[in-house]
Amino acid sequence: MAVVGEEQLVVFQLGDQKYALPIQETQEIIRMTEVTRIPNASYYLEGIINLRGTILPVINLNRRLGLPEKEADEETRIVVVEHNEQKVGMIVDSVLEVGRYSDSEVEPPTNVGGNTEYLKGVVKKDDQLWLLLDLNSVL
Repeated sequence: MAVVGEEQLVVFQLGDQKYALPIQETQEIIRMTEVTRIPNASYYLEGIINLRGTILPVINLNRRLGLPEKEADEETRIVVVEHNEQKVGMIVDSVLEVGRYSDSEVEPPTNVGGNTEYLKGVVKKDDQLWLLLDLNSVL
């Protein structure tokens, strides 16, 4: 049963860090598929895929955030998000869970230091930290 004020997050792995997106921003999660490269695209744009007849740009989230990239494997997923009425796929190392959090568990990103332009905040969940991504700045 959901507690009032609780939100759901899709929690995923990039390198050795857990990241999260609000579930309402997430359309679906699909297995890694072949991505068609586009010449002269942004450095973080992996290419495009055909998702049930819709052409979808796919970004490499590790590359976008300046993180080390890893080879795609059976855990690699594409998280499809909708932002400003545009669907975009984001390649992540693996999707871990749908987690819940409440506002009291979120710290503003300014308390973290470092490069926080892509973060909305940090969710403190038990002994874990989930970095809450800000789609406005990522896409």
